[in-house]
Amino acid sequence: MNWETVIGLETHAQLSTKSKMFSGASTAFGAPPNTQASAVDIALPGVLPVANRGAVERAIRFGLAVGGEKVINRRSVFARKNYFYPDLPKGYQISQYELPIVKGGEIRILTKSGEKAIRLTRAHLEEDAGKSLHEAFQDMSGIDLNRAGVPLLEIVSEPDMRSAEEAVAYAKTLHALVRWIDICDGNMQEGSFRCDANVSVRRPGAPLGTRAEIKNLNSFRFLERAIEFEVQRQIEILESGGKIVQETRLYDADKDETRSMRTKEDAHDYRYFPDPDLPPLEVSEEWLEGVRKALPELPQGKRERYQREYGLSAYDANLLTEAREKAEYFEVTHKLLKGPSPKTVANWVNGELSALLNERGVGFSQTLIEQKAFAKLLDRIHDGTISANAAKEVLHGMARGEGTADEIIEKRGLKQISDAGSIEKIVDQVLAANAKQVEDYRAGKEKAFNSLVGQVMKATQGKANPAQVNEILKRKLAS
Repeated sequence: MNWETVIGLETHAQLSTKSKMFSGASTAFGAPPNTQASAVDIALPGVLPVANRGAVERAIRFGLAVGGEKVINRRSVFARKNYFYPDLPKGYQISQYELPIVKGGEIRILTKSGEKAIRLTRAHLEEDAGKSLHEAFQDMSGIDLNRAGVPLLEIVSEPDMRSAEEAVAYAKTLHALVRWIDICDGNMQEGSFRCDANVSVRRPGAPLGTRAEIKNLNSFRFLERAIEFEVQRQIEILESGGKIVQETRLYDADKDETRSMRTKEDAHDYRYFPDPDLPPLEVSEEWLEGVRKALPELPQGKRERYQREYGLSAYDANLLTEAREKAEYFEVTHKLLKGPSPKTVANWVNGELSALLNERGVGFSQTLIEQKAFAKLLDRIHDGTISANAAKEVLHGMARGEGTADEIIEKRGLKQISDAGSIEKIVDQVLAANAKQVEDYRAGKEKAFNSLVGQVMKATQGKANPAQVNEILKRKLAS
């Protein structure tokens, strides 16, 4: 019988403030251990926390991006989440529970089967815990409290995903969004964006099964592999007559498996209660309106506009809006062009240019080729100066700093032969030298035509205009 996978994600996005959630201590990554833990972060007697306005503003920005003003609670409350762990010096974490700052909203994802809306349960503000260090010590563990108090936005989805593919698409879309609206740098290696996956299986139409939570997945590849392993593990247990235990699990990338970490806690285990040191968080209409006005055009809006104004497919529009810098690069380039269509620009930005940047390990914010120079290259394809294949060679030359498109074309002798008379002479020579292929084409063998085109291109060292070669060959063969 079939099994249905059910997945919900809890994502921790570190907010891009310079100071912590409730203190003025620095959030800079890479400082020596325990040099950025203030008296407030570790709750020494007599200190009082004060909420970071910048962190709150970033949470409001997120709420507006995923659901508009209706999902933002004008009044939210900070609570104490009580548990004991060595990297939690206070014995509790300041978080939000019953009244989070954002309730509801959705993230729209695009998969092979089409577009799908993933509902959000909530997004709430909280502080991070410290970090336990095991690998640096032989007989003991160390505790680094630099992360204690770092501001987080925990984003909780509904269990709307039905495959590892959908979970990865959701995580990538969310990752792109928090970077787009500039609330998180998205650096997964540094722990700025990490996911916990709640995974269960059930028979189609049956109630939700018992879930296991896989903690701290800090790469999209690990997220996919962990879910796939966990789904198979649960199916095998159920089909052999066993029961799934609600628990927290870790993913071991070396062994490509999940393993048990501890029994999963429920909310009542944490004894949540309102933090007596922090007043309710009030968001005024004026504050909300100011944040709304400062928001950039959002990815979903851009995707819809690109399809409507430029006639691009949903697939092309989705690729262009993977990152805000990429979308801006596309738009600036398109405005600078004289002839190429938006589809041509999209193909080159999504294709050859993206591949080149990935190869160099840089993004569109650090692009090696300015939009004006890139637009000039696309114009040279459009006006027939060079072929698309030659343009790829020119693009790589530009990235290596060899000069402008025109300089490289001239230096390497890449100009296309577009003179009809010159091409016609070469076509005549190729036809005369390949009588058998001419005969095969006229007998209905289409492959013979491609062979003849190849002969002409070879004779011109790839410089003949392909469209003209095709047109002249067809005319000659038909006469």
